[in-house]
Amino acid sequence: MTGGPKENGGAGADGDLPPTRATRTRPSTRTGGAGGNPARPQAGRTPHGAAGDVLTPTHPDAPDRATGTQHVPTYKKKWQAPEATRGNALHAGAWWLWALGLATAASRTTNPLLLGLIVGVAGYVVAARRTDAPWARSYGAFVKLGLFVIGLRLVFSMLLGSPIPGVHTLFTLPEVPLPDWTRGIRLGGRVTAEQLVFAFYDGAKLATLLICVGAANALANPARLLKSLPAALYEVGVAVVVAMTFAPNMVADVVRLRTARRLRGRPTGGIKAILQIGLPVLEGALERSVAIAASMDARGYGRTAHVPAAVRHTTNVLTLGGLLGICAGTYGLLAAEGAGYGLTLLLFSLLLALAGLRLGGRRSIRTRYRPDRWGVRAWLVAGSGAAVAALLIRAASLDPEALRPGVVPLVVPTLPLWPAAAILIGLLPALVAPLPKEA
Repeated sequence: MTGGPKENGGAGADGDLPPTRATRTRPSTRTGGAGGNPARPQAGRTPHGAAGDVLTPTHPDAPDRATGTQHVPTYKKKWQAPEATRGNALHAGAWWLWALGLATAASRTTNPLLLGLIVGVAGYVVAARRTDAPWARSYGAFVKLGLFVIGLRLVFSMLLGSPIPGVHTLFTLPEVPLPDWTRGIRLGGRVTAEQLVFAFYDGAKLATLLICVGAANALANPARLLKSLPAALYEVGVAVVVAMTFAPNMVADVVRLRTARRLRGRPTGGIKAILQIGLPVLEGALERSVAIAASMDARGYGRTAHVPAAVRHTTNVLTLGGLLGICAGTYGLLAAEGAGYGLTLLLFSLLLALAGLRLGGRRSIRTRYRPDRWGVRAWLVAGSGAAVAALLIRAASLDPEALRPGVVPLVVPTLPLWPAAAILIGLLPALVAPLPKEA
């Protein structure tokens, strides 16, 4: 029997197919038309979307269309510094060694151009790797202190005179007559350009030393520095860290209270306002002291292990002898006359002090949780400061006139090229140290 059209949506006589259920077709979302979505090309294809689409290349730095994040090539991620975390943060001792290396380099020269370059290197590294912690804001205070030192040195030179002879008289102050037993000291008198330039050079060197120390304070976490101290110096380190963190916390309390008074419409200046602000600040400091004492007592602070008397005496001799030798060796390095024996004495005394601290650590029974690691980046940071110090010491012996410009007669200081290039090695921490977290 020949039938007509198949039921259930079947095909015609030509090419009969097995019966199937009726199905609904969904309009394609890739083609436009009435009631359909507008055409949208696939990612990586041509806008036409025809058969045989050609893939278009995408730029490696183009952002992801789904997440909107920027793609960074692998070679860029490999060489750039990572973001600082608890596991990869730079060792606090590396920052101090870097800063002390810059300070040692500054002590070998009075050239204002080289000193300004050292300050610029330290300031750039601080700006690039400083965090938002309260103790990280101390760099500006050290810069102001350095400027104050320069001004004070100039004032003392004008009032008390200078042993530097000069021929270019700028002005003359009224001189106060002094008794004969104060011979060699004068108040007032003639002020020359040579003595002011000499005072400025000395003041700039001292200011640069202070700024380098301020850079270390702004970059090194004092709490993590405490954890890295030897066990023999743990009690001293706790006292130093508590003293260092007291001032920033007090400044933060003063700012908070002044802001609260300003929002309430109360005056923030005057003696009455200072007294009303000072009492809450002292109360907060007392509460923090009690909390710190309670936490230290709960952690067993001050408990020591028993060691033989011979070990204690040997520890005291090695530690005190080593520290005294370190002071003498450091003075020899800083002074021009002791450069020959200063380094040898410093290294020998350092070994004695380390041996004494190693023996003294037997008295401490404390443990360390997740101690900081001294990695490759810490070696690079500390090594850059040591390299700057070593090269400037070498330059001071090879070309002392360039690093210490004369003032009698007055000469314009010049910038020696290879000592300046050596100072630029101190910028290495700005490239290899982990990036601080953004607020």
